[in-house]
Amino acid sequence: MADPKGFLNHGREVARSRPVEERTKDWNEVYVPGSLLPIISKQASRCMDCGIPFCHNGCPLGNLIPEWNDYAYREDWGAASDRLHATNNFPEFTGRLCPAPCESACVLGINQPPVTIKNVEVSIIDKAWETGDVAPQIPERLSGKTVAVVGSGPAGLAAAQQLTRAGHTVAVYERADRIGGLLRYGIPEFKMEKRHINRRIEQMRAEGTKFRTGIEIGRDMPATALRKRYDAVVLAVGATTPRDLPVPGRELKGIHQAMEYLPLANKVQEGDFVSPPITAEGKHVVVIGGGDTGADCVGTAHRQGAASVTQLEIMPRPNEERDPVAQPWPTFPMLYKVTSAHEEGGERIYSVSTTHFEGDEDGNVQWLHMTEVEFVDGKLTQKPGTERKIPAQLVTLAMGFTGTDRENGLVEQFGLELDARGNIARDADFQTNVPGVFVAGDAGRGQSLIVWAIAEGRSAARGCDRYLTGASALPAPIRPTDRALAV
Repeated sequence: MADPKGFLNHGREVARSRPVEERTKDWNEVYVPGSLLPIISKQASRCMDCGIPFCHNGCPLGNLIPEWNDYAYREDWGAASDRLHATNNFPEFTGRLCPAPCESACVLGINQPPVTIKNVEVSIIDKAWETGDVAPQIPERLSGKTVAVVGSGPAGLAAAQQLTRAGHTVAVYERADRIGGLLRYGIPEFKMEKRHINRRIEQMRAEGTKFRTGIEIGRDMPATALRKRYDAVVLAVGATTPRDLPVPGRELKGIHQAMEYLPLANKVQEGDFVSPPITAEGKHVVVIGGGDTGADCVGTAHRQGAASVTQLEIMPRPNEERDPVAQPWPTFPMLYKVTSAHEEGGERIYSVSTTHFEGDEDGNVQWLHMTEVEFVDGKLTQKPGTERKIPAQLVTLAMGFTGTDRENGLVEQFGLELDARGNIARDADFQTNVPGVFVAGDAGRGQSLIVWAIAEGRSAARGCDRYLTGASALPAPIRPTDRALAV
């Protein structure tokens, strides 16, 4: 145990954010650089090294949290990095982007603010990069087997790195022009600067992983050709089909899916555009959807100089405190969350549904009409007399995703079976109905968290490795049915 009295002597402290008026004028990460390290030893000392560490179960990766908390408390950064990397290929991603279900499961969180696990994690990995403790792990020998990984999001990158380290020759295929999937083009720069992805890619290249960008399997290369060329295939293509809003006026100009809007802002930061083709500058912006993607749209609109930003959510406003009956510890509770984007301004409206859009003579959206809704006998019902409209010159739809892209022909060309939820079906080894073809991440699980994507990538890699060699020394996998899908 780091410090037997740590949780008594120190309260919870988290990373300090830069002032709103400063950070909304740039695209750098919102946190004050270097603000974490001075407090991390004290925060790590709050870990109680519980006899049953529920944080392990809360984390899909099974991170060895009490162990690296102890090393962080003692400022043994090299050992902390080793324990962190034992279960997580990319802690700098999860330390910035994960909603931290481990903290919801922290035993200290029963009656006190939980340990700042996420902040300790990101401090360890940032220190490891700074001191050169993150180095390529080149396999001692090659297996002679080849694997294609389709998709370069967190699931695909995790699977590719594990399989490369197991000695296989791995090529990652990505349909976009850069590697990273939604990490690259779905996550705004102010949440995670893309230099973190770039240096991981360089590490993977040094280990032997090959990358092929601008190739969409199913369109640019038939799935059958890929299957013939490689001994095995891992599909990590995500759940990229967005949920739409079929109401009158949807065809008006200025209404876009979030994943049409967000990547363009990231491409500006990559140097592809001077200004984005879709911008919030000077416009009244409405974001439909109250999740993390919606918050990303809110923060992006602030930085582009929106005249106003309003975020709509069809569900009621969540509680600020855990409901001990409906969402008891150590489950992951759905709570009211104020992200950095919400701190920057804008209005959030709950329990409303869009009825239609109204445009001008040129076909540009100008108004969004909505009504309040409530649950009556378990059904969502409109409340009469609550109709109103708000100005909307740019609307982004951030209502989640419904499954894997079916338009490129990949599913049909491989002959893959789907489960009842429309995801690619797989067995306990993450293998599909097609021998030698595996699936990981949102494509098989449905829309989920980055930490689940990495866990599934690692698990699919083990299944693939066992298929190729008859056995695997890679870490034991999670099963597709492990833990609640709601996490």
